[in-house]
Amino acid sequence: MLTLDKFKAARSVLQGVIRETALLHSPALSRACGNNVYLKPENMQITGAYKIRGAYYKISTLTEEEKQRGLITASAGNHAQGVAYAAQAAGVSATIVMPTTTPLMKVNNTKDYGAQVLLHGETFDDAAAMAMQLSQEQGLTYIPPFNDLDVATRQGTIAYEIFQALPDVDIILVPIGGGGLAAGISTLAKLLNPNVTVIGVEPSGAASMKASLQAGEVVTLPTISTIADGVAVKTPGEKVFPYIQKNIDHIITIDDRELVDAFLDVMEKHKMVVENAGLLTVAALHHLDCKDQNVVSVLSGGNMDVITMASLVQHGLINRGRIFTFSVQLPDRPGELLRVAEIVARHNGNIIKLDHNQFININRQSGVELKVTLEAFGHDHKQTILDALHQAGYHAQPVLTPELYPS
Repeated sequence: MLTLDKFKAARSVLQGVIRETALLHSPALSRACGNNVYLKPENMQITGAYKIRGAYYKISTLTEEEKQRGLITASAGNHAQGVAYAAQAAGVSATIVMPTTTPLMKVNNTKDYGAQVLLHGETFDDAAAMAMQLSQEQGLTYIPPFNDLDVATRQGTIAYEIFQALPDVDIILVPIGGGGLAAGISTLAKLLNPNVTVIGVEPSGAASMKASLQAGEVVTLPTISTIADGVAVKTPGEKVFPYIQKNIDHIITIDDRELVDAFLDVMEKHKMVVENAGLLTVAALHHLDCKDQNVVSVLSGGNMDVITMASLVQHGLINRGRIFTFSVQLPDRPGELLRVAEIVARHNGNIIKLDHNQFININRQSGVELKVTLEAFGHDHKQTILDALHQAGYHAQPVLTPELYPS
């Protein structure tokens, strides 16, 4: 069972090994949601995520015989790095099975810690099935990523650090994938203060824990689809499920599009890179039905590759009207392009890209299609520029960008 004594023992084992990440007060997020918001930045942890806590502690509990057989696990990335780091420190070999969709940075970081990486399947559940098969065939010691009480115990000691820094915390927001982190934090939090509210946060495209709670038992989703790869789990852990049932007050689900805005909020306001799974708790701030509460958002990790980062920035700016494209038909005569550019400049739009197609049709009165991509200050500024073009006689129409995450 997860007991206070076990949490205390787990905390002492890793003193000096992991970083006790300090809470960061967020004035911007506090104003936006009407609560006092603090961030628990596990993205600043060794290996870039909280997973090092559980992986290192679990390996410390193994016998020498279990270690020398070699370790194996499955992971979408963060647990992989935690196991690889801990295995390297213990001087034992580790094999990590990861989905083929795992970001390259997580794969390379895991290899850099000395682990062998095998890519298999499209989801974590596919990789986990292969890891279990290899464990049985080769006699390797399996290190569970979440469905293990030792792992959950060490993940949960994050709650000690939260209460030490903010004794009067009212609400703790925790990402949920398989449930190990949420089970650990919620259980210890309730032991320390039964009145604290602990809310789990899942992506709506992979809300396996919410479905399980509604069913009263662990269920497996037929499919999952989310950009939050770190919590993309079809089947939550049955060992940690009873603790979730008992100690998680409720679950908020977040659409992928909300994670794009959360990425920009954290990047621009706090200059931090947080991966999509960790951004769940930031997006959830806007779903809280309360005011003036002390709220802690656990940022579970920050292992995001540069390509994903660039995509989030671009689509986030589009979502907020800070980048947009319009199309307009122009007469095929000198000076028309200059007139459009002058209108945009007069209203402080900054042109990024022009596409001037003179051969769209043979009618010279509207024979040129001009597409302009520009920077703006937001949706109001965007509309001001479009209105100015209309008033000048140009029927400019915004070009609808494809839905990044269609519902």
